[in-house]
Order: sequence, then structure tokens, then C-alpha cells
Amino acid sequence: MLRIYDVVLKMIAGLATIAEQIERRDSDLARQMRRAAASVALNTAEGMGNTAGHKRQRYQTALGSAREVMACVDVAKAMRYVTDVDADTVDHLDHVIATLVRLVRPGA
Repeated sequence: MLRIYDVVLKMIAGLATIAEQIERRDSDLARQMRRAAASVALNTAEGMGNTAGHKRQRYQTALGSAREVMACVDVAKAMRYVTDVDADTVDHLDHVIATLVRLVRPGA
């Protein structure tokens, strides 16, 4: 199992509070963020069980979803649905994105 999977789960746990805050003002955005966060975990897990090109495709999908989560957080902050985002959650999200970028590089 990839060590990043545990970080993904920590990221999702941190995002739960943010999603609850967003949901009070914009249920669609909260739902989209939850789905994207779940996609990161599910596609990362699926990638761990695949080989070669399929593995890279799953990690690429997980990366796109992680970037979507970051965009949801950015939009929520811009719309003033949330003011502060826990630094650990942001660090976990950055770590996940950086790791997935490395995993989808050719030759990785």
C-alpha cells in the first residue's frame, strides 16, 4: 500500500469540517467537494491495484480530483463560506497533490 493513502484519509477527515461549513451556504459546492475528495481516495486505491498505464490513469484521475478539492476550498474562501482552513488539512492536500504529480510523471 502506498503511504500517501493514509495522508489522503487524513486530508478527507480534515475536509469534513470544511464541507459542513460550506454546506450551510452552498450545498452543491459541499457535495462536489465531498465527491472529489472521495474520488482521490478511491482512484488512489484503485491505482495501487493496477499495473503500468492503468495505474498512471487512476493516479491522474486522483490528481485531477485533488486539484478540484483545492479549487472548492479556494472558491469557498472567495465566497466567504469559510474564513480559515486548518493548516494541517492544507498541508495534507498539498502533500497528496505533490505525490500524485510524481506518480503520474512518465517513468515513475
